[in-house]
Amino acid sequence: MSNCTAEVQSGGETERFFTINPTELSDEILLHILSYVPSTDLILNVKKTCRKFAGLCLDKSLTQKVNLHKVYQVKDEEVKQMLKEIGKEICELDISGCYWLSSPTVDLITRCRRLVRLDMSGCSLTSLRLSHLLSNLVNLRSLAIDVSSGFDAGQLSSECKATLSRLRELKQTIFSPSYGVVPCCTSLEKLLLFFEVLDRTREGMLMSGQLMVGESNIPHYQNLRLFYARLAPGYINEEVVRLYLAVLSDRTPENLRAFLISVPGILPESRATINLLHSMAKNVALEAFQLPKSWLNGTSLLQQMNFSNPSYFSFSRCMISGGQLTQRIINGGKDCKSLVSLNVRGCPFFFSSDIPLRKPEDDIDITILKTLITACPNLTHLNFSSAHHHSSESKGKHLCEILAKLQHLRSLSLPVCSIADTVTTTEKSNSPGASYSSNPAPLGFGKKVRIGVQTYPRTQNDQDNAPTSVFWRLLKQLSLLEHLELIGSNFYSVMPRNDPAIRNTYPPCKRSHSVGDAELAAVSQVVFLQSLTLAQLPGILLGSSLVSIGMKCQQLHSLSLANLGMMGKVVYISSLCEMLKHCRHLRDLRLEQPYFSANSQFFQALRHCSSLQRVCIVSRNGRFEADAVMSFVSDCLELIMCHMFTGETLTACRSLQQSIIQRFQPERPALNVVIFPLLHESLADVIRDVPLMHLDEITLFKSRVAEEPPKLW
Repeated sequence: MSNCTAEVQSGGETERFFTINPTELSDEILLHILSYVPSTDLILNVKKTCRKFAGLCLDKSLTQKVNLHKVYQVKDEEVKQMLKEIGKEICELDISGCYWLSSPTVDLITRCRRLVRLDMSGCSLTSLRLSHLLSNLVNLRSLAIDVSSGFDAGQLSSECKATLSRLRELKQTIFSPSYGVVPCCTSLEKLLLFFEVLDRTREGMLMSGQLMVGESNIPHYQNLRLFYARLAPGYINEEVVRLYLAVLSDRTPENLRAFLISVPGILPESRATINLLHSMAKNVALEAFQLPKSWLNGTSLLQQMNFSNPSYFSFSRCMISGGQLTQRIINGGKDCKSLVSLNVRGCPFFFSSDIPLRKPEDDIDITILKTLITACPNLTHLNFSSAHHHSSESKGKHLCEILAKLQHLRSLSLPVCSIADTVTTTEKSNSPGASYSSNPAPLGFGKKVRIGVQTYPRTQNDQDNAPTSVFWRLLKQLSLLEHLELIGSNFYSVMPRNDPAIRNTYPPCKRSHSVGDAELAAVSQVVFLQSLTLAQLPGILLGSSLVSIGMKCQQLHSLSLANLGMMGKVVYISSLCEMLKHCRHLRDLRLEQPYFSANSQFFQALRHCSSLQRVCIVSRNGRFEADAVMSFVSDCLELIMCHMFTGETLTACRSLQQSIIQRFQPERPALNVVIFPLLHESLADVIRDVPLMHLDEITLFKSRVAEEPPKLW
């Protein structure tokens, strides 16, 4: 390769453009560029291009850490060849979520004798295979595995148990009632447990959460610094986690700094958990903290707990008031600069000084937010969703105006009604550029109200002249925001976790009707936005703001839309299709909308998303065109996940699913296809086979901002 010069005649002047030979760049620059290339491509392709790259691709900075997480295109033979060539150099290996890799490929990890960190979450693994692996990995200090049905700790060799005894970090995803390898790990500093046990077997028999007595002698963890447990819905998960907690209740580790338990419902306290909490209050000072809502609703516990340089708090779904938080957690507004992540999702009384008989339509106490932000100016992740937070027209500043002071925010989740401007309807209608009505359409029978099409500033001059809402001003200040969620206070997804699909929907908050395209277009200011979630926005009509967002937010990787506009008819489809034409870097798309038609127009627009990897459509009474779906999957070469839950017949769904799998899975081993009627009674049994990574990240709707501490694993 050689340098070349091109001359272009422009406006009477000659402009010269120089191209640089990549091999002439410094090694440091090239190594930085190559660090973004998957290890399999480096070893099997880039390494063969020239002598210089052959040497650089074997540099320790590239071979010591191998990350294949979400490298969906990698195949068994490629991984095998890579492990044969550089296996001896690898110190950290991440194949989490590589559910398509075969057992013989996993066996080759024994070549990586220098491994210190290994993540195999989502990979098929028997107790015998694990024993063989760990017997050869004597330097291992961090391990992540799945514990599936049939796991037997008695099959672990003495060499394997010796390796486990030296582990400092362990992450277990538990699909069957078991202690897994925990009894063998006597030196843990970090323990993460994900409980995904179903209450019934595939045959319909009830599962038991009772564990064998011989496995129950879990040693005390005096070195433990972090304990994290996340439960999927189900009684068995609650029963099993209590057995783990019972061990900690006997003697609480003095070095404990993070204690987090995430439960979807109510986890009743037991005598062991009460003892554990009292012991923690006396003996430890926590930096990260989350408990089940039923344990905190008494509030006396908060007075007893000690916190030192806290970084993460989650009070999701707790009946805690803002007064309790500011007085008992951040000491009346004193310095708490270390706090970077706060989750008060679903806390209806957070903006109240106490817990009165507050109604959803009542105004918030803005002084609570002022106190919080003054004390915690470095908040980076903040979640206020799933509750009604209404700013007053007469009591001080708007919520959005106060949030604008958080210059470090990178992820934010708000209820739709919280961004509604407090300007009166009359003032809005008299303002230039606001040609719409903020009056909500009637929810019951009566005379229909015609709602005009909302407009938004299309040019920079229009934006400068048009009056901007508080939400516009907020996002103008938060220009570095990367993740944004706007979720209706009454929104519940119809996609179930372990139960039949929800058939009823809840009416949106009345204030959310005034949030339309004019306000939503403010999102287009956040040019570095990577993830956007919009759910239950009844004021969105033609969806013209979506086009603006697609054009301006070129870094958008993940998009989730749910229940926009009127529920009986999808009016914004044309704008959505126009938006998708600009989303060149979009990887994940989730769309939940009743009566949505996944037709050729939609899939034709989706073809422009050349980086698209995962698509999920959830539509009660929705339809799809089988030929359009097949053509789209054929053209979208990066696509490896297609989930569609609609109102089509079981026969039509099975036919399309089978056709996609038979035609495309041989060349795309990671391809995961689930097409099934949304309201079918067997849906819960179908989604249990979905890889947990897809199910957790895209198929199931949830708020993900501040869901867990940053860099948890």
